[in-house]
Amino acid sequence: MPAVVMSSAAGAAVEFEAKITFYVIICGIVAASGGLMFGYDIGISGGVTSMDDFLEKFFPEVYVRKHRAKEDNYCKYDNHTLQLFTSSLYLAALVSSFFASRMCTKLGRKPTMQAASLFFLVGVLLNAFAVNIEMLIVGRILLGIGVGFANQAVPLFLSEIAPVKIRGALNILFQLDVTIGILVANIVNYYMSKKHPWGWRAALGFAGAPACILCFGSLLITETPTSLIERQKLEQGRAMLEKIRGVNKVDTEFQELVRASEQARQVKNPFRNLMKRSSRPQLVIAIVMQVFQQFTGINAIMFYAPVLFQTMGFKNDSSLLSSLIVGALNVACTVVSVALVDRLGRRALLLEACSLSLAVVLLICLFISGFAWSWDLPLETRTAGYAFAVSSNMLFTFIIAQAFLSMMCHMRAGIFFFFAAWIVLMGLFVVFLLPETKGVPSTR
Repeated sequence: MPAVVMSSAAGAAVEFEAKITFYVIICGIVAASGGLMFGYDIGISGGVTSMDDFLEKFFPEVYVRKHRAKEDNYCKYDNHTLQLFTSSLYLAALVSSFFASRMCTKLGRKPTMQAASLFFLVGVLLNAFAVNIEMLIVGRILLGIGVGFANQAVPLFLSEIAPVKIRGALNILFQLDVTIGILVANIVNYYMSKKHPWGWRAALGFAGAPACILCFGSLLITETPTSLIERQKLEQGRAMLEKIRGVNKVDTEFQELVRASEQARQVKNPFRNLMKRSSRPQLVIAIVMQVFQQFTGINAIMFYAPVLFQTMGFKNDSSLLSSLIVGALNVACTVVSVALVDRLGRRALLLEACSLSLAVVLLICLFISGFAWSWDLPLETRTAGYAFAVSSNMLFTFIIAQAFLSMMCHMRAGIFFFFAAWIVLMGLFVVFLLPETKGVPSTR
């Protein structure tokens, strides 16, 4: 039996019928593979950064400091160029997200995802065959453009094809693939660290695999009904809506999409329209949630986990193995979030994260658990608003990636109290200001 989803338009009750179709599941899996690209890159950079062969070739002063440090482990990786190797990707993603927003609107979600995979593949080649720091950074910038395009298009695509009944779970497929990508990267780091002197090249080169999955997999899927309707391809949009919903009775939802598209078309400057008073709550929530996400410290741990564990006294193999354990736990808890998000709602899972404590490996693992089923929930916004959300995420990801090793050098263990204070602020924000979106359709 098809699910009946309640919405409202002009004050009247509206019913949207939908089945969970095999085609929707396939589309979700293919599109969410964009998360593999992002996740693999998050996980791989920290491991490569800790590899001696990589440091000796590109950052000899860090290599010397790493092996001479006896008492002050906190500062041996403090190098702005080394941090730029990680952070430059996210600065590029910040800028490219606005171009990706326009491409999503003008050409569609599918071409944007394909462009993401192509940028990423070129960046992978430059990184894998780099002979100097300039090639590394240019490669990272191209990877960042790919990430910016993917992070703009994929969650939007997933949100628009998903029936409301499983919208939360389908959207979290992207984050699930991010965590799987991180785990795979941690496994690759662990084994490639033993392959001298080329292990780091293989580790960076394997990032091309998820990009190929997205590039060729996207040939199997088509555009979302919303995107087709936005571009005045109404017959195609209706046919696709019937296909992904698995029912013929789509008149109500189709008319709702057409109405929303007509209203959107009347807005000449969607970015300026976001600044209007009626749009401020959604815009503020979209941006603040992304800022809070980064100030949990989650990406600082994911980027620099091997470095962090080495700072705590772990040897190279032990630090990489500990990172692998953290990555595995992240995947497991994200699977839990897929099952629970549409039952318990977003706010309950977000608040759960704010109640967990922190302290070295065990409590870092608890922290990872809380984050995996909470703060990484996607936001359902349209292209302009989503560009602000993605760019905000990337801006503060860049700040954390660029500053973390220096902050650790100066703040030492106090850096975790810094992140803990932000987690308290997030909890207060969720309790008093964040509305629940469980069961609310994405059409307006």
